[in-house]
Amino acid sequence: MNPQGPQDIAGAEKADHIKAMKSSLLTSGLVLAALASPAHSASSQWLEAQGARVRLVTAGMPDRNGSLAGVIEIMLAPGWKTYWRDPGEVGVPPNVDLEASTNIAGASLSFPAPQRIVDGYASWAGYKKSVSLPIRLTLKKPNDPISANIFLGVCEAICIPVQGTLEVDPAHDPYNSEHAAIVDAAQADLPRPDRPDFGVKIVESTAERIVVEATFPGTADEVDFFLAGEGGYALGTPERLSDNRGTFFSIPLLDRPDSHPAEGGLPYTLVTAAGAVSGLIPYP
Repeated sequence: MNPQGPQDIAGAEKADHIKAMKSSLLTSGLVLAALASPAHSASSQWLEAQGARVRLVTAGMPDRNGSLAGVIEIMLAPGWKTYWRDPGEVGVPPNVDLEASTNIAGASLSFPAPQRIVDGYASWAGYKKSVSLPIRLTLKKPNDPISANIFLGVCEAICIPVQGTLEVDPAHDPYNSEHAAIVDAAQADLPRPDRPDFGVKIVESTAERIVVEATFPGTADEVDFFLAGEGGYALGTPERLSDNRGTFFSIPLLDRPDSHPAEGGLPYTLVTAAGAVSGLIPYP
Protein backbone atom coordinates (compact mmCIF):
# COMPACT_ATOMS: atom_id res chain seq x y z
CA MET A 1 0.00 0.00 0.00
CA ASN A 2 1.24 3.44 -0.97
CA PRO A 3 2.01 5.69 2.03
CA GLN A 4 -0.43 8.19 0.57
CA GLY A 5 -3.11 5.64 1.30
CA PRO A 6 -4.55 4.14 -1.89
CA GLN A 7 -7.56 1.98 -1.31
CA ASP A 8 -7.31 -1.53 -2.73
CA ILE A 9 -10.79 -2.06 -4.10
CA ALA A 10 -10.39 -5.59 -5.41
CA GLY A 11 -10.84 -7.44 -2.09
CA ALA A 12 -13.79 -9.71 -1.42
CA GLU A 13 -14.40 -8.18 2.02
CA LYS A 14 -14.66 -4.68 0.62
CA ALA A 15 -17.01 -5.95 -2.09
CA ASP A 16 -19.24 -7.60 0.52
CA HIS A 17 -19.27 -4.38 2.55
CA ILE A 18 -20.28 -2.29 -0.46
CA LYS A 19 -22.90 -4.87 -1.47
CA ALA A 20 -24.50 -4.63 1.96
CA MET A 21 -24.63 -0.82 1.77
CA LYS A 22 -26.06 -0.96 -1.75
CA SER A 23 -28.77 -3.33 -0.59
CA SER A 24 -29.71 -1.05 2.28
CA LEU A 25 -29.84 2.04 0.07
CA LEU A 26 -31.74 0.28 -2.69
CA THR A 27 -34.51 -0.58 -0.28
CA SER A 28 -34.70 3.08 0.72
CA GLY A 29 -35.61 3.99 -2.87
CA LEU A 30 -32.87 6.59 -3.25
CA VAL A 31 -30.62 4.97 -5.86
CA LEU A 32 -29.89 6.88 -9.02
CA ALA A 33 -28.31 4.81 -11.80
CA ALA A 34 -27.06 6.09 -15.14
CA LEU A 35 -24.97 4.86 -18.03
CA ALA A 36 -22.57 7.33 -19.57
CA SER A 37 -22.52 7.39 -23.35
CA PRO A 38 -19.55 5.71 -25.08
CA ALA A 39 -16.26 7.57 -24.78
CA HIS A 40 -14.21 8.63 -27.76
CA SER A 41 -11.04 9.56 -25.89
CA ALA A 42 -8.99 8.91 -22.79
CA SER A 43 -11.68 10.78 -20.86
CA SER A 44 -15.16 9.36 -20.38
CA GLN A 45 -18.38 11.26 -20.87
CA TRP A 46 -19.82 12.83 -17.72
CA LEU A 47 -22.12 10.67 -15.62
CA GLU A 48 -24.88 13.09 -14.63
CA ALA A 49 -26.67 12.68 -11.30
CA GLN A 50 -28.60 14.82 -8.86
CA GLY A 51 -26.10 17.05 -7.10
CA ALA A 52 -23.02 15.73 -8.93
CA ARG A 53 -21.39 14.77 -12.19
CA VAL A 54 -18.63 12.19 -12.44
CA ARG A 55 -16.14 11.12 -15.10
CA LEU A 56 -12.99 9.05 -15.51
CA VAL A 57 -9.90 10.69 -17.00
CA THR A 58 -6.72 8.80 -17.94
CA ALA A 59 -3.33 10.08 -19.04
CA GLY A 60 -0.51 8.41 -20.93
CA MET A 61 -0.32 4.81 -22.06
CA PRO A 62 -0.32 1.75 -19.78
CA ASP A 63 3.18 0.62 -18.80
CA ARG A 64 4.58 -2.86 -19.51
CA ASN A 65 2.55 -4.25 -16.60
CA GLY A 66 -0.69 -2.74 -17.89
CA SER A 67 -0.74 -0.05 -15.17
CA LEU A 68 -2.52 3.15 -16.16
CA ALA A 69 -2.82 6.45 -14.23
CA GLY A 70 -6.16 8.18 -14.03
CA VAL A 71 -8.56 10.27 -11.97
CA ILE A 72 -12.18 9.95 -10.97
CA GLU A 73 -13.46 13.52 -11.08
CA ILE A 74 -16.44 14.25 -8.82
CA MET A 75 -17.93 17.67 -9.52
CA LEU A 76 -20.38 18.65 -6.77
CA ALA A 77 -23.20 21.17 -6.98
CA PRO A 78 -23.18 23.89 -4.27
CA GLY A 79 -24.21 22.48 -0.91
CA TRP A 80 -23.55 18.86 -1.86
CA LYS A 81 -20.94 16.60 -0.26
CA THR A 82 -19.34 13.22 -0.89
CA TYR A 83 -17.49 10.59 1.15
CA TRP A 84 -13.88 9.71 2.02
CA ARG A 85 -12.49 6.15 1.76
CA ASP A 86 -14.03 5.31 5.15
CA PRO A 87 -16.77 7.79 6.06
CA GLY A 88 -17.30 6.24 9.49
CA GLU A 89 -20.47 4.65 10.78
CA VAL A 90 -22.56 6.09 7.93
CA GLY A 91 -21.93 6.70 4.23
CA VAL A 92 -20.97 5.13 0.94
CA PRO A 93 -17.23 5.14 0.12
CA PRO A 94 -16.31 5.40 -3.58
CA ASN A 95 -15.92 1.98 -5.17
CA VAL A 96 -15.10 0.45 -8.55
CA ASP A 97 -16.86 -2.85 -9.19
CA LEU A 98 -14.16 -4.92 -10.89
CA GLU A 99 -16.47 -7.87 -11.46
CA ALA A 100 -18.81 -5.74 -13.55
CA SER A 101 -16.09 -3.65 -15.23
CA THR A 102 -14.46 -4.51 -18.57
CA ASN A 103 -10.73 -5.04 -19.18
CA ILE A 104 -9.74 -4.08 -15.61
CA ALA A 105 -7.73 -6.61 -13.58
CA GLY A 106 -7.12 -4.34 -10.60
CA ALA A 107 -7.71 -0.82 -9.32
CA SER A 108 -6.67 1.30 -6.36
CA LEU A 109 -7.93 4.72 -5.32
CA SER A 110 -6.03 7.44 -3.46
CA PHE A 111 -7.72 10.18 -1.46
CA PRO A 112 -7.02 13.85 -0.69
CA ALA A 113 -7.26 14.92 2.94
CA PRO A 114 -10.90 14.79 4.08
CA GLN A 115 -12.92 17.05 6.37
CA ARG A 116 -14.97 16.19 9.46
CA ILE A 117 -18.60 16.80 8.47
CA VAL A 118 -21.39 17.05 11.06
CA ASP A 119 -24.78 17.13 9.36
CA GLY A 120 -27.17 16.96 12.30
CA TYR A 121 -27.53 13.19 12.06
CA ALA A 122 -23.97 11.94 12.24
CA SER A 123 -20.31 12.90 12.07
CA TRP A 124 -18.45 11.55 9.06
CA ALA A 125 -15.38 12.00 6.86
CA GLY A 126 -15.79 13.47 3.41
CA TYR A 127 -15.56 16.46 1.09
CA LYS A 128 -17.67 19.61 0.88
CA LYS A 129 -16.24 20.63 -2.49
CA SER A 130 -15.57 18.97 -5.83
CA VAL A 131 -12.79 16.41 -5.53
CA SER A 132 -10.55 14.35 -7.82
CA LEU A 133 -9.54 10.85 -6.72
CA PRO A 134 -6.36 9.48 -8.33
CA ILE A 135 -6.87 5.93 -9.54
CA ARG A 136 -4.34 3.34 -10.70
CA LEU A 137 -5.85 0.80 -13.10
CA THR A 138 -4.29 -2.48 -14.14
CA LEU A 139 -5.55 -3.46 -17.59
CA LYS A 140 -5.93 -7.01 -18.86
CA LYS A 141 -5.26 -5.87 -22.45
CA PRO A 142 -3.29 -2.60 -22.44
CA ASN A 143 -4.38 -1.50 -25.92
CA ASP A 144 -8.10 -2.17 -25.52
CA PRO A 145 -10.86 0.16 -24.24
CA ILE A 146 -12.11 -0.18 -20.69
CA SER A 147 -15.35 0.35 -18.82
CA ALA A 148 -15.37 1.10 -15.10
CA ASN A 149 -18.51 0.50 -13.03
CA ILE A 150 -18.49 3.04 -10.21
CA PHE A 151 -20.56 3.43 -7.06
CA LEU A 152 -20.39 6.41 -4.70
CA GLY A 153 -22.62 8.60 -2.57
CA VAL A 154 -23.43 12.31 -2.58
CA CYS A 155 -25.40 14.22 0.05
CA GLU A 156 -27.36 17.41 0.53
CA ALA A 157 -30.45 17.17 2.77
CA ILE A 158 -30.52 13.46 1.89
CA CYS A 159 -27.79 11.13 0.65
CA ILE A 160 -28.09 9.62 -2.81
CA PRO A 161 -26.03 6.70 -4.14
CA VAL A 162 -24.74 7.27 -7.66
CA GLN A 163 -23.79 4.35 -9.89
CA GLY A 164 -22.99 3.98 -13.55
CA THR A 165 -20.50 2.87 -16.19
CA LEU A 166 -17.69 5.11 -17.41
CA GLU A 167 -16.10 4.12 -20.73
CA VAL A 168 -12.61 5.13 -21.84
CA ASP A 169 -10.27 4.33 -24.71
CA PRO A 170 -6.80 4.98 -23.22
CA ALA A 171 -5.12 4.62 -26.62
CA HIS A 172 -7.16 7.48 -28.12
CA ASP A 173 -5.33 10.77 -27.56
CA PRO A 174 -3.31 9.40 -24.60
CA TYR A 175 -1.02 12.44 -24.34
CA ASN A 176 -3.76 15.05 -24.15
CA SER A 177 -2.26 17.94 -22.16
CA GLU A 178 -5.55 18.80 -20.42
CA HIS A 179 -5.96 15.21 -19.18
CA ALA A 180 -2.35 15.07 -18.02
CA ALA A 181 -2.79 18.32 -16.07
CA ILE A 182 -5.91 16.92 -14.33
CA VAL A 183 -4.08 13.73 -13.30
CA ASP A 184 -0.98 15.63 -12.17
CA ALA A 185 -3.02 18.10 -10.11
CA ALA A 186 -4.92 15.29 -8.37
CA GLN A 187 -1.66 13.56 -7.47
CA ALA A 188 -0.19 16.82 -6.16
CA ASP A 189 -3.24 17.31 -3.93
CA LEU A 190 -2.67 14.07 -2.01
CA PRO A 191 -1.32 14.13 1.56
CA ARG A 192 2.43 13.74 1.83
CA PRO A 193 3.92 10.55 3.35
CA ASP A 194 4.19 10.67 7.14
CA ARG A 195 7.55 11.18 8.83
CA PRO A 196 8.90 11.04 12.40
CA ASP A 197 8.08 14.69 13.15
CA PHE A 198 4.71 14.66 11.36
CA GLY A 199 2.48 11.62 11.90
CA VAL A 200 0.95 9.42 14.59
CA LYS A 201 1.88 6.44 16.73
CA ILE A 202 -0.22 4.04 18.80
CA VAL A 203 0.06 4.56 22.56
CA GLU A 204 -2.80 2.28 23.62
CA SER A 205 -4.64 -0.63 21.99
CA THR A 206 -7.45 -2.58 23.66
CA ALA A 207 -10.45 -4.58 22.53
CA GLU A 208 -12.54 -1.40 22.75
CA ARG A 209 -10.35 1.36 21.38
CA ILE A 210 -7.10 2.55 19.82
CA VAL A 211 -5.37 5.67 21.15
CA VAL A 212 -2.78 7.46 19.02
CA GLU A 213 -0.49 10.38 19.73
CA ALA A 214 -0.14 12.95 16.96
CA THR A 215 3.10 14.80 16.24
CA PHE A 216 3.00 17.74 13.83
CA PRO A 217 4.45 21.18 13.10
CA GLY A 218 2.66 24.28 14.34
CA THR A 219 -0.09 24.64 16.93
CA ALA A 220 -2.88 22.22 17.79
CA ASP A 221 -5.69 24.62 16.87
CA GLU A 222 -6.61 22.89 13.61
CA VAL A 223 -5.79 19.20 13.85
CA ASP A 224 -7.94 16.22 12.94
CA PHE A 225 -7.27 12.52 12.54
CA PHE A 226 -8.94 10.05 10.16
CA LEU A 227 -8.47 6.29 10.32
CA ALA A 228 -9.78 3.86 7.70
CA GLY A 229 -11.11 0.48 8.77
CA GLU A 230 -10.01 -2.29 6.40
CA GLY A 231 -9.83 -6.06 6.50
CA GLY A 232 -13.00 -6.31 8.58
CA TYR A 233 -12.25 -3.48 11.01
CA ALA A 234 -15.15 -1.15 11.87
CA LEU A 235 -14.22 2.11 13.58
CA GLY A 236 -16.09 4.86 15.37
CA THR A 237 -15.41 8.60 15.07
CA PRO A 238 -12.02 9.61 16.54
CA GLU A 239 -12.30 11.68 19.72
CA ARG A 240 -9.64 14.25 20.46
CA LEU A 241 -8.28 14.01 24.01
CA SER A 242 -7.06 17.04 25.93
CA ASP A 243 -3.74 16.33 27.60
CA ASN A 244 -0.88 18.65 28.54
CA ARG A 245 1.56 15.97 27.36
CA GLY A 246 0.47 16.26 23.72
CA THR A 247 -2.35 15.70 21.23
CA PHE A 248 -4.12 12.35 21.32
CA PHE A 249 -7.05 10.73 19.52
CA SER A 250 -9.16 7.84 20.80
CA ILE A 251 -10.83 5.69 18.13
CA PRO A 252 -13.62 3.27 19.16
CA LEU A 253 -13.22 -0.29 17.85
CA LEU A 254 -16.71 -1.39 16.83
CA ASP A 255 -15.51 -4.62 15.21
CA ARG A 256 -12.03 -6.12 15.39
CA PRO A 257 -11.28 -9.29 13.39
CA ASP A 258 -8.65 -11.87 14.29
CA SER A 259 -6.80 -11.41 10.99
CA HIS A 260 -4.36 -8.59 10.30
CA PRO A 261 -5.41 -5.76 7.95
CA ALA A 262 -3.94 -5.54 4.47
CA GLU A 263 -0.26 -4.55 4.39
CA GLY A 264 -0.07 -5.03 8.16
CA GLY A 265 -1.69 -1.75 9.18
CA LEU A 266 -4.65 0.62 8.93
CA PRO A 267 -4.39 3.71 6.67
CA TYR A 268 -4.68 7.10 8.33
CA THR A 269 -4.60 10.77 7.40
CA LEU A 270 -3.55 13.51 9.83
CA VAL A 271 -4.83 16.97 8.83
CA THR A 272 -3.30 20.15 10.27
CA ALA A 273 -2.98 23.84 9.50
CA ALA A 274 0.48 23.01 8.12
CA GLY A 275 -0.87 20.44 5.66
CA ALA A 276 -1.73 16.74 5.76
CA VAL A 277 0.17 13.46 5.85
CA SER A 278 -0.92 9.87 5.40
CA GLY A 279 0.54 6.55 6.44
CA LEU A 280 -0.20 3.28 8.19
CA ILE A 281 -0.57 2.52 11.87
CA PRO A 282 0.63 -1.02 12.64
CA TYR A 283 -1.79 -3.84 13.34
CA PRO A 284 -3.31 -2.77 16.68
